[in-house]
Amino acid sequence: MPDHLPRRQVLRTAGALGLGAAAAGALASTADASTQASSTAGTPDKSTSHAPDKLTGMGAHHGKLEIRKDPFGTTPDGQKVDVYTFTNGRVTISMLTWGATIQRVETPDRRGKTTNISLGFDNLPDYAALSPYFGATIGRYGNRIAKGKFTLDGTAYQIPVNNGENALHGGTLGFDKKVWKAKVVQSDKAVGVAFTYVSPDGEMGFPGELTSTVTYTLDKRDDLRIDYHATVAGKPTIVNLTNHVYFNLLGEGNGTIYDHVLELNAPKYTPVDATLIPTGEIAPVAGTPFDFSRPTAIGKRLRGDHQQLIFGRGYDHNFVIGGQPDSNGLRLAGRFWEPEHGRTVEVLTDQPGVQFYSGNFLDGTFLGIGNKAYRQGDAFAFETQHFPDSPNHSNFPSTVLRPGETYKSTTIYSFGTK
Repeated sequence: MPDHLPRRQVLRTAGALGLGAAAAGALASTADASTQASSTAGTPDKSTSHAPDKLTGMGAHHGKLEIRKDPFGTTPDGQKVDVYTFTNGRVTISMLTWGATIQRVETPDRRGKTTNISLGFDNLPDYAALSPYFGATIGRYGNRIAKGKFTLDGTAYQIPVNNGENALHGGTLGFDKKVWKAKVVQSDKAVGVAFTYVSPDGEMGFPGELTSTVTYTLDKRDDLRIDYHATVAGKPTIVNLTNHVYFNLLGEGNGTIYDHVLELNAPKYTPVDATLIPTGEIAPVAGTPFDFSRPTAIGKRLRGDHQQLIFGRGYDHNFVIGGQPDSNGLRLAGRFWEPEHGRTVEVLTDQPGVQFYSGNFLDGTFLGIGNKAYRQGDAFAFETQHFPDSPNHSNFPSTVLRPGETYKSTTIYSFGTK
């Protein structure tokens, strides 16, 4: 994959990803600038003198928590982007300060063979110009808002639309395209990074100054824990933070996820219209292709004639998590496993919903970190969240955050084998 792409190709690809004209232009400008700065953007060349900032020595010691920081690139406006790599000796996570992004998730299969199971890129220009939110921390509002409009306390707000007629994942320049401040967090039980971003009042049309800190920690049990924390100053706002990591438990770029098995703790879901905006109905999954209450291959019913599958080109829907929370306020959202190599992912959260997306809009227009084209069905995303378009549906759980209040949420991705 070249370190940069011609402006025409960036614009074409941005259009294929459903980005609006403003975003496409901004991304093309990023790509143009990266042509002049290609020597500073990208994974450090091992032949250069770039030395890792060894916060703790990295090694292959099982059960030893370690972390390091390396340079990853520089944005066109001169902001340095770093990659933090942390491990427990079995699972290794790499994260960028660009978008507080999970770049790599390396886990072993049942035979102990380790591979990267998340989609991403090996250089900054591709993240800026091409990424459909690979591994990014999403904000200020994850998922869709109808026509980018909502009203809060009698005041109407407009978010830039970037997904047809709707706003997706915070508008044209969401938190996924910001450089976050990073701080290492480490204890005898876990290691990781706390990322912080301050979104000014009015950014992307959202009211209030929002300070968000999202802390990613890996423990010795192979659990990746995400703790979200946000406060707003000046005005009330709406908040729906999530992470958009794409998984393929065969390894990134190694085929489709259609034979992956999914079990969902979700008795209901929120049907959508043709633009993927919820209708407001909260419908039972029983008797539909959305019923994963028993372990079922993702691809088994994917090509059925159900209207909701046609709207989403597959699964791209919010599921309503069921059951009672444990003593920590967490509920099982779902579990995935891949039968051939045995890798598993179990997801716990305190959020009311989760967006299951079966990679329907990946179209092979770019190459990923393993130099392979990502095509339809090559990964899934499992985004814990409040419901899409909640500000426009009074029967959905509220996403309003007011000054003096604190937004807190926790999600755990637990990796294993079977």
